[in-house]
Amino acid sequence: MNKLIWQQDFLHSGADLSTWNIRLGNDLLDDEGHILAPGWGNGEQQFYTGNPGNLYIDENGLNLCAHRETTETDGRSFAYTSARIDTRDRFSFCYGKLVVRAKLPVGQGLWPAIWLLPQDKIHGFWPASGEIDMLEAKGRLPQEVFGTLHYGKDWDHKVTEEFSHRFESGSINEFHDYALEWDASSMRWLVDGHCYAERSLLPGLMPFDVPFYLVLNLAVGGWYDNVPVDEEALPAKMTVAGIWVYE
Repeated sequence: MNKLIWQQDFLHSGADLSTWNIRLGNDLLDDEGHILAPGWGNGEQQFYTGNPGNLYIDENGLNLCAHRETTETDGRSFAYTSARIDTRDRFSFCYGKLVVRAKLPVGQGLWPAIWLLPQDKIHGFWPASGEIDMLEAKGRLPQEVFGTLHYGKDWDHKVTEEFSHRFESGSINEFHDYALEWDASSMRWLVDGHCYAERSLLPGLMPFDVPFYLVLNLAVGGWYDNVPVDEEALPAKMTVAGIWVYE
């Protein structure tokens, strides 16, 4: 896994989001744009925008910023705005090493995530085609990060395998190198070069043998931690300095 096949250097003066999709709204949609569930299927409270206050690049990198800001649309009102981007139909990979250098926000109810979804749902709809969470954090737990696999033939048989890493010093609100090493036999999660979890992959039983694309988002609220939002923590931002994919 030494050959660099894709890179996003957000500290470079010419950095932009030309290889990313900027997702909008609060609804989880199917491939035809029909609403499947509000709250992105997770009870999330934010409305995603592409506004400069929510999504911008500065001297620190790419920033996804959550605000206490009311948005009204289609008769619904949302108390928060934030940002979500992905590389679907633009970049995906199967097997390799993904490294993301990022700093995450602290505050109850904040849910930053760096994760992967299947480019083509050849095994079926979620969770049948799988989900790889390289990094998630609960803003009220600044010393912990989590990595998770989701899979299963249908919703009633879904499997969630979550692993966690606790910082001995420092916190999520500092830059760290988060990594995922993925091959045909296993998945490994790393922080600053330290492997804190490894899961063997079972061919034919787990759907992690096809290309996945990358998702970055900062959610507010939601069922992942299911706690009230600390509005004193807003505005809050997740900053990504760079992304590297090796094969």
